[in-house]
Amino acid sequence: MGRLFGTDGVRGVANTELTVELAYKLGRAGAYILTKGKEDAKIVIGRDTRISGDMLEAALLAGICSVGVEVLTIGIAPTPAVAYLTRKYEADAGVVISASHNPIEYNGIKFFDSKGYKLSDDVENEIEEIVLGEKEIAVNPTGEKVGKRTIGTDAVKDYTAYIKQTIDVDFTGLKVAMDCGNGAAYEAAPTLLKELGAEIEVINNTPDGTNINVRCGSTYPDKIQKLVTDTGADVGISFDGDADRLIAVDEKGNIVDGDNIIAICGIKLKSEGKLSGNTVVGTVMSNMGLDISLKEKGIHVAKTKVGDKHVLNEMVEKGYCLGGEQSGHIIFLDHNTTGDGLLTALQLISVIKQSDKKVSELASVMTALPQVLINAKVDNTMKKKYLEDDIIKEEIRKLEERFHGEGRVLIRPSGTEPLVRVMIEGKDEKEIKQMAEKLAGIIEGRLG
Repeated sequence: MGRLFGTDGVRGVANTELTVELAYKLGRAGAYILTKGKEDAKIVIGRDTRISGDMLEAALLAGICSVGVEVLTIGIAPTPAVAYLTRKYEADAGVVISASHNPIEYNGIKFFDSKGYKLSDDVENEIEEIVLGEKEIAVNPTGEKVGKRTIGTDAVKDYTAYIKQTIDVDFTGLKVAMDCGNGAAYEAAPTLLKELGAEIEVINNTPDGTNINVRCGSTYPDKIQKLVTDTGADVGISFDGDADRLIAVDEKGNIVDGDNIIAICGIKLKSEGKLSGNTVVGTVMSNMGLDISLKEKGIHVAKTKVGDKHVLNEMVEKGYCLGGEQSGHIIFLDHNTTGDGLLTALQLISVIKQSDKKVSELASVMTALPQVLINAKVDNTMKKKYLEDDIIKEEIRKLEERFHGEGRVLIRPSGTEPLVRVMIEGKDEKEIKQMAEKLAGIIEGRLG
């Protein structure tokens, strides 16, 4: 797999790339580094609904217990639940077994520190040095000092009870359509929305271990769009496999993506005097329409590299409270330390209820410029070489010259797959699609 940690933990095809041996080593090394030999140390583990989760959890659990650390397993739970519960239970770390939106054959392992934040590069490097360098850990407790497993039966309820109190309205009178993606939110999300008084219509909430993300969830928004229009719902919400992101749909079936949600919630927070620095944080992938719409409201958009980790770092460093990605990873830092699909759903729906406006009206504050994203399939070892290829660089230069400042070209390698993502933004969708397809073809030809 090369360097173990990617943009969101360690990820790969379960049982060939992400093996039980590797999971054991990650558990052992991660526990050793993150607990620093502390007595009575504890780590929380949650997972999504993938069939390979049982296998990897067993190996990870064994590795953690082998260095004398207690493990609290909470079963199937959203990634943000693990981040929150690590803090609530005063654990020394949290671990999530999930590959998020990736296909069923993949799985992943990602760590949180004791405060619920993803690990810094430096800490990940410490873990990697042990695992890849096959360094011995001179900690092998015996007898009563071996780590044990406990089961947190009420953990997800503790999480939903917490995010419920982040709003001060109920959802009585609203019909909410929901696609759970057969993932980690399949039970928590419908239960929570019912408790808040919403009438709900739910699909893809019957996981069987093999159907997570299969033509459903946030990467297949057509499913939630159809459910909204078929049922006459006021709003639709669609989660990815580990429920750390959310895509919404208005009452007409139009997509309300992460940029729209940031605009809606940012304007609401500013009106209440709660938007720190009058700034939201986006990424270089954020639509130019977000900048334009929020500037008119006196709100600045700070930009980072792609990845919710970079968004979070900027928020923590500068003291901002709202940020996220177009893909639906939204961070409300006053309430949680990572992207949180359920929390985002509650914040968005509370704005709908309090404003007494249709979602389409709220979303109309932002007019997005057409944006086309094409994936170029490349050799995984070559995906970061596009800036070294003169032919690719010249094609990008020509495209940018044509825009005269009214569009842009953004190229970036995928953090988890053998792909280079080609994003072009401009006024004419047909034209920019042709541009993106041509450029992706050149990249595939040069780096495939």
